[in-house]
Amino acid sequence: MSYRCPLWVMPLIFFLSLPVQADEHTLRVLAWPGYADSDVVAGFEKRFNVKVEVTMVGSDEVLRSKMTENQGGNFDVIAANTAEVHYYADQGLLQPLRPERIANTSRQLPRFRDYSRIPDVVVDGRIYAIPYVWSDMGLIYDRKQFSQPPESISSMWDPKFQGSVLAFNTSNHNFSLASLLLGGDPFRIEAADFPRVSEQLIALRRNVLTFYSLPEEAAELFRRHNVALLFANYGRQQLKQLRDTGIDVGYVIPREGALAWLDCWAISRGARDPVLANVWINYMLEPGVSNLLTERQGLPNTLQEPNEGGSSSRLIWLRPVEDDKRRTELWQRIVSGERPPLVQQ
Repeated sequence: MSYRCPLWVMPLIFFLSLPVQADEHTLRVLAWPGYADSDVVAGFEKRFNVKVEVTMVGSDEVLRSKMTENQGGNFDVIAANTAEVHYYADQGLLQPLRPERIANTSRQLPRFRDYSRIPDVVVDGRIYAIPYVWSDMGLIYDRKQFSQPPESISSMWDPKFQGSVLAFNTSNHNFSLASLLLGGDPFRIEAADFPRVSEQLIALRRNVLTFYSLPEEAAELFRRHNVALLFANYGRQQLKQLRDTGIDVGYVIPREGALAWLDCWAISRGARDPVLANVWINYMLEPGVSNLLTERQGLPNTLQEPNEGGSSSRLIWLRPVEDDKRRTELWQRIVSGERPPLVQQ
């Protein structure tokens, strides 16, 4: 009885058959906190006799700056949300993928294997990323300071909570939130609407305690400053983190809807070893690794349905925005306390 080796196995067999010398194979990973924990990396290194260098980022802006250095040549595999994947593909910073060569994609839920229905994963007919983890970005609130859960994102602007609100330090999401609050498209702000949206963000800056960058920073600020309300950029990861410290918090999807992200693994155009990068993606989709991410971070993975309350019909998946450069420039002025020329009286 003959056996035909599946096509997806061939690159892996080829890689494993290569003679390995010291420091010959090093995989350079660019990812978010919690995506490549030291024990997960050590397991990969031991199994495949390679080295892994992990660089962590705390915002899409930092991720983009890292990726645009040296035209993506500083990293082999990256974790990015779908909107960023589209941008990198447009800029020629990623290389197309062949999901059939990544065996564990067959373990994923059907909706994460239907690439044609996932925004921004397919660009010009080519697949550039494999879904890995997702979350909505809801509101975390201190149950002791709310008699009823907050219903609207307008709670972040409520003067009753001035100095007790934590927001995320990012341009795109904050402009999207402000536009959403004003009844506009979160990803397509018309030029004539920028002054009104910017004014809304100036008001937010005046109402918050501060803008955080990393979930650990937010947790410490929440605990130390008796924070009432937190915009959860890292979603349920932050909810779990706060509850694990014993803080009595609730989580809501506001009536306007919640921005939601789907982070994927993608391979840089400048990857030195695309075969090893594929092996990494396949490894991250093993049930033991993906489930470990969910257990530790509280984030839904792509292999199993989330626990009750893990999904919502009011999710607004992130999309590319109309002008990220403009948003970034305006946000830098707003967050620094400088009134943008666009909205000067």
